[in-house]
Amino acid sequence: MSITHIFQTHLFVGYVAWLLCFGAYVLPWLKSIDRVAAHRAIATLHSFRFFGLAFIVPGVVGDGLPAHFAIPAAYGDLATGLLAMLALATVRIRPVFWLFVVAFNLVGLVDLVLAYSHAIQADLPAHAGELGAAYAIPILYVPLLMITHVTAFYFLARSRPTAASSPVAAARVS
Repeated sequence: MSITHIFQTHLFVGYVAWLLCFGAYVLPWLKSIDRVAAHRAIATLHSFRFFGLAFIVPGVVGDGLPAHFAIPAAYGDLATGLLAMLALATVRIRPVFWLFVVAFNLVGLVDLVLAYSHAIQADLPAHAGELGAAYAIPILYVPLLMITHVTAFYFLARSRPTAASSPVAAARVS
């Protein structure tokens, strides 16, 4: 099997494994907690995206890693991580918290889509060995990041339950 096929298989199976895990354990838990707590949990995961800077650290990645993939991916991850940290830091100021929640999810999703585009243009699977120690990022970490961005947007788009339709509120009224 070629390195390209191995990389693509790893990426595909990474999505499958995370979707199975996420669907069985994470999504039911996120749905069971309040909106703010769910978005805080997602922001906490994304606050570690500073790790994407590894794409531009010599010795961690090889010299042959295409710069037009590595540099935007590294700085896009850093920006997303910082915005997620700002969301966490402002949780008590709800309008600002929600602004940062939307911002880190938009920036993060755009970063991942652009990284996929740059990876295709650079034929990253053929250069997978140049990822070095950072190989785990696109294989293990990126699928989870993409899944949580989609989940965050799903939660943001869902309408909030009104007081009358809330089971707790209904119990209080009766």
